[in-house]
Amino acid sequence: MLFVAQEILPYLEETPMAKIGRYLPQGIQERKKEIRTFMPRYGNINERRNQLHEVIRLSGMNLIIDDADHPLIIKVASIQQARMQIYFIDNEDYFQRKFTLADKNGKPFKDNDERTIFFTRGVLETVKKLGWGPDIVHCHGWFTSLVPVYLKKAYKVNPLFSDAKMILSIYDDEFKGELNKELATKLKVEGITNKDLAHYKTPNYVNFIKAAIEYSDAIIIGSEKINPEIEKHLKTINIPILEYKDEESYIDTYSEFYDQILEG
Repeated sequence: MLFVAQEILPYLEETPMAKIGRYLPQGIQERKKEIRTFMPRYGNINERRNQLHEVIRLSGMNLIIDDADHPLIIKVASIQQARMQIYFIDNEDYFQRKFTLADKNGKPFKDNDERTIFFTRGVLETVKKLGWGPDIVHCHGWFTSLVPVYLKKAYKVNPLFSDAKMILSIYDDEFKGELNKELATKLKVEGITNKDLAHYKTPNYVNFIKAAIEYSDAIIIGSEKINPEIEKHLKTINIPILEYKDEESYIDTYSEFYDQILEG
């Protein structure tokens, strides 16, 4: 199982999403499933305290976004008590600033479009390099929500990903306004058509999540309340949806849901 998370404890401050990012992979690993977990290496993550180190054999690739080369750096850290490794996607242009997705005034970074493209492709390219094929890919947070379209369109031809089931957790993590208008153009790689990019013509939060839903095999509601337009949209789709579960019961319920999706 591949977990792709926007936030994970203890690397960022505690939020419900960060707690799920931390404890869900551990719980699934304890249920005898093989896991890999990825998150962005935001500049406000303390590398020394959290003992991050670069994985030289995985780093060194360049990803081209909007005709510019961006070196992919892979770092790793261990959560000792969970016997679990976390992989971090890093790059000097995108992940050195001392904040996550917005500046000190709460204003979203102008290049969040390219940052999420780089992160998504970085995760999938690293998994390819590991030579490891996940049976399920589970994404958490809007910043991970390009994974479904890339997985189902651009990477589907790769045998490591061809049978992978895509699960999207939807949270109350809405961003304001729109990302860069050129997002759809920057997203395009072999395997992704103009039709696949329709939602990204107006790259706001709702369209981002609608596009991710379109390329997912199942949905999990990760927050008690989510965007009402997304809630309404979910009533029109015909894929399995797991309603919100509280902290006490969610790991067992998610594990059973994974099995249900794999059984098809």
